[in-house]
Amino acid sequence: MFIPTVPTPDEMLDKSFSRAKKAANKVRTSKIPRHQKSKKTEEARIKTAFQVTRDTLNNLLDKTPQVEELHMFYQDYIDVMVGVDELKKSLGALNWAVGLMTKLENEFVFKVRRSRPENAANVRKAAFGRISSIVNQIGKELDFLDFVKQKLRNMPTIDFEAFTIVIAGFPNVGKSTLLRQITPAEPKVADYPFTTHGIQIGHFEKKWKKYQIIDTPGLLDRPIRDMNNIELRAMVALEHLADVILYIFDASETSGYPLDAQMRLYEEIEHVFDTPIINVFNKMDLVESNKYLEKYISKLDEPLMISASKGSGVELIINELEEYNGRKESY
Repeated sequence: MFIPTVPTPDEMLDKSFSRAKKAANKVRTSKIPRHQKSKKTEEARIKTAFQVTRDTLNNLLDKTPQVEELHMFYQDYIDVMVGVDELKKSLGALNWAVGLMTKLENEFVFKVRRSRPENAANVRKAAFGRISSIVNQIGKELDFLDFVKQKLRNMPTIDFEAFTIVIAGFPNVGKSTLLRQITPAEPKVADYPFTTHGIQIGHFEKKWKKYQIIDTPGLLDRPIRDMNNIELRAMVALEHLADVILYIFDASETSGYPLDAQMRLYEEIEHVFDTPIINVFNKMDLVESNKYLEKYISKLDEPLMISASKGSGVELIINELEEYNGRKESY
């Protein structure tokens, strides 16, 4: 989401009043009769200061996308990251400031034209005072928009035309490793939980068809209302993007999460989302016996057995994804 640079109140006022001073200098060097110059000079300063301030605010408003016009994924993502209501409130405050300045500019231009030449400077000072007051009044909103810009600068770019696979599961079960095996993407991978703090995206093509794989932050086995910001981003991806969910079990339990908990999370996702799920048991190279897995395997529909770190079984996943994509295209 593109948001232009957000100035501080002081930066905005410095720009407006500096431009106003330059506008006044142009009037002073013009061929206007001397007795009219003082009023024309102050009028030019008033008009320029209001206009530059309004233009700065309108630039922020025009270049900040309307949330309602975005894909639902982005709407929910923004809500999770910064709060849609707060963003709308801040943009509304800027709109209020623009409207009030338009009204005040007309009033102060009328006053300076009706004033005596020796009083024109006082009218201009009063106008500048009102501009300063309004800009400082929306200072908190400008700070919030700068916060939004920073928080959303790495918002993922989604290809909504590609067949999309969302990888889900507990932290440290091998989701990022699998993404690197299937696509050229290089998400950060480490042997500790919550390595993936944002959504990672990889792409590949198979038989001239585009596939998009999204690695979500690790989910934990708890209600949505208790999830943290990182987990909520994963839920947003699952809800709005997935043509297929690739749910990863750590068969070895070396992630620190027992298979009972991993199965409960799988059942929760299956219950909440009306999306096909491909089940994958990862880290099979670390499993000494499949007997322990039998009760979990029996609950699932032909899960795939792989070892993502070694690339073993990855081709099985790709073949499965091709089949699901073919089914989707035949609908």
